[in-house]
Amino acid sequence: MADQPMTLHLARYATSARFDDLSGEVREALKIRLLDALGCAIGALDGPPIAILRQDLAEFGGAPLVSLVGGGRAAPRDAALYNGALVRYLDFNDSYIAPGETCHPSDNVGAVLAAAEYRDLPGSELLTALAVAYQVQCRLADEGPVRARNFDHVTHAGYAATSGVARALRLEPEQAAHALSMAGTALNALRVTRTSLSHWKGLAYPYAAAEAVHLALLAARGLTGPLGALDGRKGLMDAISGPFALDWESESFDRIPRTFVKRFNAEVHSQPALEALLELRAEHGLRPEDVEAVELDTFDVAYDIIGGGSDGEKTTITTKEEADHSLPYLLAVALLDGQVLPAQYAPERVVAADVQDLLTRVTIRNRPEYTRRFPDELACKVRVRTRGGAVLEREKSDYAGHWRRPADRDSALAKFTGLTERAVGAELREELVSCVLSLEERPTSALTDLLRRVPGDAKADERGA
Repeated sequence: MADQPMTLHLARYATSARFDDLSGEVREALKIRLLDALGCAIGALDGPPIAILRQDLAEFGGAPLVSLVGGGRAAPRDAALYNGALVRYLDFNDSYIAPGETCHPSDNVGAVLAAAEYRDLPGSELLTALAVAYQVQCRLADEGPVRARNFDHVTHAGYAATSGVARALRLEPEQAAHALSMAGTALNALRVTRTSLSHWKGLAYPYAAAEAVHLALLAARGLTGPLGALDGRKGLMDAISGPFALDWESESFDRIPRTFVKRFNAEVHSQPALEALLELRAEHGLRPEDVEAVELDTFDVAYDIIGGGSDGEKTTITTKEEADHSLPYLLAVALLDGQVLPAQYAPERVVAADVQDLLTRVTIRNRPEYTRRFPDELACKVRVRTRGGAVLEREKSDYAGHWRRPADRDSALAKFTGLTERAVGAELREELVSCVLSLEERPTSALTDLLRRVPGDAKADERGA
């Protein structure tokens, strides 16, 4: 078996997973993250890219087979793209951090949910398929990162999303291997997605995951792909990631509780710095007009991605996508508004004079000592210099939502309520929460029926328009 392509080993892992393989800790972590992802999706229903996708569905929507969050139905691939985009758009969904890669495992929710509803799975199998996608994505981030080679973590979607979808569709191992091979060959994404920020930042993974659904359905019909996509000549390892070893058939689901739930609506590496600054603001009654400057010492990945390092300068901020990936903007708006939530990305807030002025007085520095503690710690120190000469400091190594201080049901419910209360009444919200937290006792359709009842586009019909 050792000389067989890795896609076959991965396919066996994915298709053999059972709900009984998930520990109580893993099941609880999955439910919290699914609730978190659905809260993000409902909170994003009025996002500009979401309106564009709705328009596309209205004109080109396929067979109305599975549910859309906010009403209507669409073909599985289209629903995976639309619902996945909802989960991702706010950039408030969960994350996983490895030494050379950061990813968002709940990016797989839209695709796995579409496949599970199409196959009419019990909720226990939906959770199992989601666990597969989470574990595969996290382990590829651990062992086969691609960021340093100028490829995006979306490259792993061909294997992570496809693994979860294959399990949800109940594919045979050989069918799953061909789906993995086709998706892994076709869905390699460039890092420019994160260095030239646009709507695509929130759509890149949902698009890849939607194609994973399509390719898995084609594999179920007998379409074949190059089984050496992972470890064959000119496959992923040869062309992009470099060599790595993973004994897929011995994998557990241990990475899932090591994922992060975001406390603030901001890029994950910023979370401890925002927590530190907001604590200083509250404890000292800081007023923005009294602040001379804000300084942040942080680790190299935060500096490179959102602090003005290798991914480009972060002080020219005009859009939501630029703002949520800019430490200067995030620290400035947190100090001004006392919070970083979706409201801090309203177009008029992003370009307002107060935040644009203050962000120019934010300095970000890469501190080697903190880099050495990454990724187990997200170490940073915030320093606020006031116009009166005071210097206020706070050091952090994690935040509430980090795996060291994990999100629990209470915090997950509070976040879900905050994201959904404008769109969803209390009764429907309680039904959604109850359904997710007892999903192993319900069919997938119980959840998707509720999601279709969420108020969305008033013109949505049963073809997904």
